[in-house]
Amino acid sequence: MNRVKIEMPEGFSFSTTIPVRITDVNYGGHVGNDAILSIIHEARAQFFIHLGYTELNLAGAGLIMSDVIVEFKNELFYGEMIKASVIAGNISKISFDLFYKLEKETNKGILIPVVFAKTGMVCYDYANKKIILIPEEIRSKLINQQ
Repeated sequence: MNRVKIEMPEGFSFSTTIPVRITDVNYGGHVGNDAILSIIHEARAQFFIHLGYTELNLAGAGLIMSDVIVEFKNELFYGEMIKASVIAGNISKISFDLFYKLEKETNKGILIPVVFAKTGMVCYDYANKKIILIPEEIRSKLINQQ
């Protein structure tokens, strides 16, 4: 069976810290795959707030997620802190990808990868229910943060 492999960018322009909550833990005792999607959603929301926007108002455009790829590297457990890094790439007229690197610190102080992920984001007009162009203001910010 072929495994998913995400070609990750070299550097990341934004990082935040997200704690693992007890509700993120599944019956296996570690963070579940569904919780990983919530964690990358939180990282994405914080990334856009850092840029001065929200997912529903990106200089007048909303966003919808068109696809997601998650590559699991290591387990996460309750109480651990995640360093979540985000950067945009593959910017087109209507969409762009966001890359996520989730890491945790070992007891020796070394950051190790936990998850690599990519989401395809499409600009969307929720009022008219249609795909729209990325506002130029956003395109510039996404390109300049690379």
